[in-house]
Amino acid sequence: MSMDTCNHDCANCGTPCEEQQIPVEECTHDCSTCSANCASRGSSPEDFRVQLHEMSSVKKVIGVVSGKGGVGKSLVSALMAVTMMRRGHRTAILDADVTGPSVPNMFGLKGVAYGDEHGIIPVATKMGIDVISSNLLLEDAGAPIVWRGAMIANLVQQFWSQVIWKDVDFMFVDMPPGTGDVPLTVFQSLPVDGIIVVTSPQDMVSMIVGKAVRMAELMNIPIIGMVENMSYLTCPDCGKEIRPYGDSHIDSIADAHGLKVLAKLPINPEFAKLCDQGLVELFEGDFLEAAADAVEQL
Repeated sequence: MSMDTCNHDCANCGTPCEEQQIPVEECTHDCSTCSANCASRGSSPEDFRVQLHEMSSVKKVIGVVSGKGGVGKSLVSALMAVTMMRRGHRTAILDADVTGPSVPNMFGLKGVAYGDEHGIIPVATKMGIDVISSNLLLEDAGAPIVWRGAMIANLVQQFWSQVIWKDVDFMFVDMPPGTGDVPLTVFQSLPVDGIIVVTSPQDMVSMIVGKAVRMAELMNIPIIGMVENMSYLTCPDCGKEIRPYGDSHIDSIADAHGLKVLAKLPINPEFAKLCDQGLVELFEGDFLEAAADAVEQL
């Protein structure tokens, strides 16, 4: 179509041309079935992938996400890595929460990760879980990282491309809360095979969870299921389940998005004690067995 006869109404025009666009809200992100000439054409998710270190081997990458902070995604990342390790799989944790890292403390990891001419060597826990975190790159673990988003995102990419991950069956990526730079970088840069969404019982969380789920759907990342943390408290005297944060909403939220509920973790003082002592690998319980089954089926 010539420019002098174009009415600029692309929605009702079947003629491919340089001007043809499609409204953002109508985009399916499937360029193979679309003739529109938009800015995203030719940029599939694979185009943004960062190359894994040539000496590394990682079979599956699982992101652990939450719509807000303080719901326990780092705890779930740690417990999932331990659970899968106990099942005979070699596991690793990439701590993408650069400005608020807590994974090293949970495992009692001290000191600084070192590197050689080949790359950076992750720090191994007592069980042999490989971990990389911003705290393992600092001489002073208490020093704040005051960086802009682009620098943080770049460090996360380096955790993938410059760290030597040897024979990892399942890597868990502990992501910061929200839908900002780092989650976007992880989804675009790493070959994420699926995500676990961590939530808590508060009613307001449902909307926030919805945002995280819709971001994953927008990025075409499979959602393995949902884990509710701090779901209940078991009375030590009578054994009755108490719900200090109110009734759980995870089943209705999961149904609304067509997702599976993988686990409901209790408020367990033993979890906090072990994490504070750097002994999370000693936790007991089968709370995440269903989640581990789902991850193994990837």
